[in-house]
Amino acid sequence: MGIKARVNDIWQRLTKVEGAEGNGAGAAKDAEALAASGEATMGARKTAMLPSILSPYSPAGRGGQSGLPKPTPVNLRKFAETPVVRRAINVVKDRIASMDWQIKVRRGYEHVTVEDAHSRMATLRRCMEEPNVADSFRVLWEQVLEDLLVGGFGAVEMEATGDPLRPFHLWAVDGATIQIDSTWNGDPEKPRYAQATGKLGAHGLVPLRDDELMYVRLNPRTHSAFGLGRLEVAFETVNQFLSANRYAGRLASNSVVQYALWLNEATPEQHDRLIRWWQDEIEGTGKVPLLSCEQKPEVLRFAGGTDADLRLAWQEALIRLIANAFELPPMLLGVQHNLNRSTAGEMADEAFQSAVVPVAKLLAEHITRDLFAKKLGWREFEFCFNELESRDEMHEVQIQTELLRAGVVTVDEVRTMRGLGPMEQAVTQ
Repeated sequence: MGIKARVNDIWQRLTKVEGAEGNGAGAAKDAEALAASGEATMGARKTAMLPSILSPYSPAGRGGQSGLPKPTPVNLRKFAETPVVRRAINVVKDRIASMDWQIKVRRGYEHVTVEDAHSRMATLRRCMEEPNVADSFRVLWEQVLEDLLVGGFGAVEMEATGDPLRPFHLWAVDGATIQIDSTWNGDPEKPRYAQATGKLGAHGLVPLRDDELMYVRLNPRTHSAFGLGRLEVAFETVNQFLSANRYAGRLASNSVVQYALWLNEATPEQHDRLIRWWQDEIEGTGKVPLLSCEQKPEVLRFAGGTDADLRLAWQEALIRLIANAFELPPMLLGVQHNLNRSTAGEMADEAFQSAVVPVAKLLAEHITRDLFAKKLGWREFEFCFNELESRDEMHEVQIQTELLRAGVVTVDEVRTMRGLGPMEQAVTQ
């Protein structure tokens, strides 16, 4: 059964339940009716946890649908486990995942006009801190950020629970298994995505509506439905770096011989005898070989015998290209030539603004739009990180103090910037 047929079947059953309850029945009555019939799945996860174990990537058009799979090489996952790439990913991922964050009333709304604002913000924060029974905020979003940086696909399943104290559950999804319906026309009742589970038959694809899956694209483009991950940009460069690194490792461990011995006027018997003696008595023992012959053997070198044979300059150039692909200064990946305190500080600030801030804002916008607005209908609130404007805490405090003295902002506005509630609420507590 295809995506559309399955969705139509589910919608028909929901319609029957609504008709039985009568016109005007709300979502709560529909949930109760479904629970009574044994078909309720409020808050239950639909996507598979690790579908890539069975089938990492499904072919396009599977099941007669127009879903498009993400054409990402499997080697991206392996490349993400190498030291240089892992360092580049962790610089961005760990910085964002460990940031302080808050949920506040959006611009254009006021606390006094938003009904039950403090209570709903507390509910949202509690659910974000404990998105499901197994994950914390950092564990969940680290998985999403990893996929976002590796392949440009970050996916989170959003399911409503019907519980006013915990209105939703969130699960991280392998973005490489998500297919996008290219014919989706914006209808919220029709599936926009599907997850390839690797199973056969009707269970091979799990349809997901637009309000059931948060799909974060990095570097979106008009000619493709998918994003472009930073590791995808550095794919060829990482491949070249690994090849050069393996060669240098073999050369440094002496498994690649870069010289030969030339024996002048030696008979074949003497030649064979010398080889057997070298292999049996000298090679691998650390002994000093003693040779007595009329003419001393000559060493023929195939290379310079210096560190230049390791191609260290070429490896450094490749590391710089990898850093450029991740929008980081080479300093953060271990290349530390011609650095001092002032230049290092400038590069660190540039890395924060170019590599961390755009990804953090992209993630915050998706949480605000897809989760708060689409899933819950709470458009009055937004999610934001508190540390995006300044990396220096003392510098930020000085700016806020000067704004207070000049009367540009109030104490409550400064408290809101720092993720704190109004002064009256703090005094009451």
